[in-house]
Amino acid sequence: MDLRKLKTLIDLVSDSNVSELEITEAEGKVRIVKSSPHAAPMAMNAVQYAAAPVATAAPAPAAEVVSAEPVVAAGHTVKSPMVGTFYRSASPGAASFVEIGSEVKEGDTLCIIEAMKILNEIEADKSGKVSKILCENGQAVEYGQAMFIIE
Repeated sequence: MDLRKLKTLIDLVSDSNVSELEITEAEGKVRIVKSSPHAAPMAMNAVQYAAAPVATAAPAPAAEVVSAEPVVAAGHTVKSPMVGTFYRSASPGAASFVEIGSEVKEGDTLCIIEAMKILNEIEADKSGKVSKILCENGQAVEYGQAMFIIE
């Protein structure tokens, strides 16, 4: 979606009585939510963007990936710092950054989240062993969504 069009939509929601607007187009989905005046000071107009899935050659087997159900597990949870598309490897044919059972050190790359055509490497914020992978390759993730459990 064009940045000018996105800004126009944000301004439209901001200046109207509409509290939420969601638009789906061929290249993605945009959701604009107006914060309430009683919300926390850092809460501003929130824009969430999920890119359309990218076609890949052959989907990787998802045998070791756990579904994105709410998880109450022992260990440290690595959460998504942004809205975007979750990728386990740097490119469709490349090996995954981590697998279940992988030992990681603080600062090691766990995955990539693509947000607005920018690839953001997500690093481990704790050393340990990856015990669960909670997202599937190519899945849209939300801010604060659990992606990995490190023990």
